[in-house]
Amino acid sequence: MQLTAKLIQLLPLQTGTGKNGEWKKQDIIVQTDGTYPKKVCISVWGDKINTSQLIVGNMLQIDFDVESREYNSRWYTDCKAWKIAPAGSGGGSSSDIVDMPPPEDEGLPF
Repeated sequence: MQLTAKLIQLLPLQTGTGKNGEWKKQDIIVQTDGTYPKKVCISVWGDKINTSQLIVGNMLQIDFDVESREYNSRWYTDCKAWKIAPAGSGGGSSSDIVDMPPPEDEGLPF
């Protein structure tokens, strides 16, 4: 899934050690635009944590997976980011736009 939203809060960085070694996780809170804005908590793991992009107020384009799991007869849902980029960086930037001269009149009646 993909979401474009504004970063409104960084939760504390979490670290630990598991059977596969050390890990780190950064939870971020983003808010969508629109008539009815929604807040979403998204987890960013390991080397996907880019502190230069994770600045409160930045608009981000986030690719993520949603996963639910059961524990003690209760269900928990996680949104895990696998790619984060500044919003609008998918296409060409304004510096990539080439100025073209206006088309010449070809004798068309309109």
